[in-house]
Amino acid sequence: MIQVSNVALRYGDRKLFEDVNIKFTPGNCYGLIGANGAGKSTFLKILSGEIEPQEGNISMGTDERMTILKQNHFEYEAFQVLETVMMGHKELYEVMKQKNEIYMKDPFTDEDGIRAAELEGEFADMNGWEAESDAAILLQGLGIPDSMHFSTMAELTGSEKVKVLLAQALFGKPDVLLLDEPTNHLDLKAIQWLEEFLINFENTVIVVSHDRHFLNKVCTHIADLDFSKITVYAGNYDFWYESSQLAQRMASDQNKKKEEKIKELQAFVARFSANASKSKQATSRKKTLDKIELDDIKPSSRKYPFINFTMDREIGNDVLTIDGLTKTVEGHDLFKDMRFSMNKEDKLILLGDPLAKSAFLKIVAGEDDTFEGDFKWGVTTTNNYFPIDNEEFFQGDEKTLVDWLRQFSPEDETETFLRGFLGRMLFSGEEVRKSPAVLSGGEKVRCMLSRMMLSHSNILLLDEPTNHLDLESIQALNEGLIAFKGAMIFTSHDHQFIQTVANRVIEIRPDGSILDKQLSYDDYLDWKAENKLD
Repeated sequence: MIQVSNVALRYGDRKLFEDVNIKFTPGNCYGLIGANGAGKSTFLKILSGEIEPQEGNISMGTDERMTILKQNHFEYEAFQVLETVMMGHKELYEVMKQKNEIYMKDPFTDEDGIRAAELEGEFADMNGWEAESDAAILLQGLGIPDSMHFSTMAELTGSEKVKVLLAQALFGKPDVLLLDEPTNHLDLKAIQWLEEFLINFENTVIVVSHDRHFLNKVCTHIADLDFSKITVYAGNYDFWYESSQLAQRMASDQNKKKEEKIKELQAFVARFSANASKSKQATSRKKTLDKIELDDIKPSSRKYPFINFTMDREIGNDVLTIDGLTKTVEGHDLFKDMRFSMNKEDKLILLGDPLAKSAFLKIVAGEDDTFEGDFKWGVTTTNNYFPIDNEEFFQGDEKTLVDWLRQFSPEDETETFLRGFLGRMLFSGEEVRKSPAVLSGGEKVRCMLSRMMLSHSNILLLDEPTNHLDLESIQALNEGLIAFKGAMIFTSHDHQFIQTVANRVIEIRPDGSILDKQLSYDDYLDWKAENKLD
């Protein structure tokens, strides 16, 4: 249990938190959400003691232990993988070190023997004899094989280091577990394993994540950081989002009587309460929702961009034909003899090795001509490409965002039109005068999406479009692609994004072959499990 009492923090004139009072209790997983820059990561640092609040205090139960997912991936370069995981339980690790140092002493005195016996008792009380096997189980679950457990951290790749640091945070059954973006750089299997671990975790979890499917799977509560306050709601992310949107509509509609608003909200809560326990994505720990009154759910101050892709021309029957396409890099086939035809209704998710997926999209977008085989677009198609790396689009000498966007407008649009268009993408007022060179990663993605919307193409090629986006922008993009009437090929690591958009799956296998199924993502995963395919 962790108690937050009257916590406040300001940076100059900027107020991050004010009068925050929350009790995070065992057995629950709290998803901490808020707009970019609202202070989610800062709040986790306050909870961990890394930052001191200007007012208020944080308290935990006596002898309770907290762990946090470390963000410095190079902190343990000289240590072995297994040892790095066990360092997550500081007290246990210190006892292990002291015990080993005493046994290495020569000569070994009576005093050393007495101290060693004391340490052995402490070691046993902390379940020390199972420490190595417990650490190994965590590593295996996250996809780090036994053969790497005695390697040094310096020998691991970036994604492997992330997994080890995650295992370190989970090690030793902490009483309070703080996780800041734990699914970043994890593969699907590792994410699924982590979901199951947290669902069955008996203590307190507070997690920040942009992965809505993950939040829906593991969270029993949502802690919403808004208006410099943190409000806790029972339920997962989807329930918070739907109910907050309903409250927003009610608050803005001055013609409805309050009684009618209350009835609408109560009907919504009743439907959710009845169905949530049967939902495929619902966590097994989801508790029955308490009765919620209108005043219990407040409208959010967050702003959502308006993302709407329209087409100048309908697609004919001939869309895209892939005929024997092969791409080889340094003697390795990313894909080999790929063959398939695309239909005009297809919203196709590419799965597999990131290099292979990006290489395929570059080829069909006309950005790479170093391949074997052939591909052909239908005469009625026009495609627009969103690359995973967009830096080259922001290397020009355009002085403002209006100038930047104008170069992608097929017509000579007025400044008023372009400013309005940027406004819908949350660049309002003087923000449209920003230099493109100083934009954040999320702002650049919103600009790239603006560029795509102006093209009115009927085929979208999107390589990890949710990277760098906050939850609000991901939600808006998700809804925009669901509503899009054209066809698309896209890549993503966002489970909910894939499940709600894609109606066809093509997975590029490690041997360069493909699996091609006209299925939703979840149905595809079920099909693979039934057929015992990795």
